[in-house]
Amino acid sequence: MSVSAPDLQVPDLESRITPGLEVVEHRLHEAVAGSSDLVDELTSHLALAGGKRLRPVLTLVCAQLGDPELALGEKVITGATAVELTHLASLYHDDVMDSAPTRRGSPAAQHLWGNNRAILAGDVLFARASVLIAALGPKMVAHHARTFERLCIGQLNETFGPEKGEDRVDFYIQVLADKTGSLVSTAASFGAYLSNAGDEVAAIVSEFGERIGVAFQIADDVIDLASAGETSGKTPGTDLREGVDTLPVLLLRRRQDAGTIDEAGTQILELLDGDLSSDEALADVVARLRGHDVLEETRALASQWSDAAIAVLEPLPEGEAKTALVAFAHLMVDRLA
Repeated sequence: MSVSAPDLQVPDLESRITPGLEVVEHRLHEAVAGSSDLVDELTSHLALAGGKRLRPVLTLVCAQLGDPELALGEKVITGATAVELTHLASLYHDDVMDSAPTRRGSPAAQHLWGNNRAILAGDVLFARASVLIAALGPKMVAHHARTFERLCIGQLNETFGPEKGEDRVDFYIQVLADKTGSLVSTAASFGAYLSNAGDEVAAIVSEFGERIGVAFQIADDVIDLASAGETSGKTPGTDLREGVDTLPVLLLRRRQDAGTIDEAGTQILELLDGDLSSDEALADVVARLRGHDVLEETRALASQWSDAAIAVLEPLPEGEAKTALVAFAHLMVDRLA
């Protein structure tokens, strides 16, 4: 199966990690199968739909900071596979929670098999990821378990919402850190740990991963509104229809609370608080958000988080891996161009 690293501005490093990505892809396809034909069709649904495999890429890049003989070794490959498998598992659950109609350009699993089966498929993949992690020792098992907890806590907090008086934007950013940043952080730290790069390097790339995960998700909030759907693989405005306020809307509500919102912003919030069940109503509010300067404010925040992630890398020695990580950070927001 043909997979390749994204453009990380370091061709030699990209050529080194591409064979590792191919092995990860093969292991991933093995991990999502192995049951009956009916179950395999469900558990392999999202893996076969494709994906950028950004988390395994990050694991393999961060492993380049350690022992070269371990950088594409069995432990690093296993860690990269387990992280992507955990990500896939979380998508099954997220799509049920969000009632998402599509994922990666294909019908969401729950629309094909129902909520119960989609949730159980996610559980199966979490279990299989845990089996892979078990081979890496107690430290990695504990790390993966804490990440799994954060994924669930982030999803739970999203359903409860902020407490009275709590800043909604800050609360949302923490949800993004838990739901997305935590696993990206784990992907990076696994690469460093499993290649013996040392605890200090692992801590640096872990923080980098957390911040770049937040940047990635903020960028997705922009893409969800600004794209025609092909980029995100989701119907534009899906979260809005489900009553989930993404960052552009939260920034508008912050302006409303501060008394600085303009008339166009007020009209958008009124529409959001109304009936968005029809495609026409949803398309109208999405178009209004696309034309409002709050979308540029959201873009700027994505760039700020990406820049903050790059700043964390300063203590690392100059070299191919650091250059690739900086390029990786830019890729998270360059797709907003």
